[in-house]
Amino acid sequence: MTQATTTTEPEADDRVPVTVLTGFLGSGKTTLLNRVLTEHHGLRIAVIENEFGEIGIDDGLVLNAEEEIFEMNNGCICCTVRGDLIRILGALMRRREKFDHILIETTGLADPAPVAQTFFMDDEIAGQLRLDAIVTLVDAAHVRQHLDEVKPDGVENEAVEQIAFADRIVLNKIDLVDEDTIADVISRIRAINTPAEIIPARHAQIDLARVLDVHAFDLDRVLDTDPSFLSETDHQHDSTVTSVGIDLEGELDQERLSAWLGELLRQRGGDIFRSKGILAIEGAAQQYVFQGVHMLFVRELGRGWQPGEPRRNRLVFIGRNLDRVELKQGFAACLTTAGVAA
Repeated sequence: MTQATTTTEPEADDRVPVTVLTGFLGSGKTTLLNRVLTEHHGLRIAVIENEFGEIGIDDGLVLNAEEEIFEMNNGCICCTVRGDLIRILGALMRRREKFDHILIETTGLADPAPVAQTFFMDDEIAGQLRLDAIVTLVDAAHVRQHLDEVKPDGVENEAVEQIAFADRIVLNKIDLVDEDTIADVISRIRAINTPAEIIPARHAQIDLARVLDVHAFDLDRVLDTDPSFLSETDHQHDSTVTSVGIDLEGELDQERLSAWLGELLRQRGGDIFRSKGILAIEGAAQQYVFQGVHMLFVRELGRGWQPGEPRRNRLVFIGRNLDRVELKQGFAACLTTAGVAA
């Protein structure tokens, strides 16, 4: 007589899955976020955005969508505004019926570990939300210089931490580099994080099923490699890296603007990690969207200016040892009319 055997099905987990989208400045996080918001994947997604800067720009770079989007400015999600994250998550759970998934886009200077801790150290959040995966975007063209950067004592290298903590790594912008560079970058990634899946991409074009609701975050694996993960730790940013925000009303002379930006990035591009702006060009019916990573930058037309809408310019620079006065004066000199500060 043989004894019948039974198999136990894993318990269903009805907690809301959460994806943490991270990556160094300019790696393509907002590009991927726009794809998540506009593709037909069948999920209703609530988005939490965190910007490292004095003024918000990303709200204007994220495409219109039906999903709910929450912004957190004036601090980094891994430290100064972490309490805001907990409050927003609590507010979202009181509207649980309106979404299926939460996506958190961190700043480019965030250490993802303290963000991940949030889902295990607060009992209420842990009971309602499930950390699904940490997805890190890597800029194939620039990541090596950030990985090699020598930081002051006690200051973490965020580019290293973002790769080390990833469950999925989107190796973005492979169209900007050759095969040898791609192979070297992959080797560098593997030296930091062996098990993470690497997904090559151009313009963040990936199969979203590879990063959403993938059940990739494994707390036991994290504790094996970092037993102190659940201990509270302070995250110290490099004090030489700052943000300069410019918010001026008025119209810009396009030739003067192009000359100023070009010269600025040629001279200081190595220290300017990220630049982005939504600008008003004289006589233009549409917004002028500018985005840069070091010395590389792209310009494109955005949405149209609405009747009666103030022609306001918002621009942010993030980098090392930035001269606030010089940047503001240089930008103001591109205006065709006297700028009115916000």
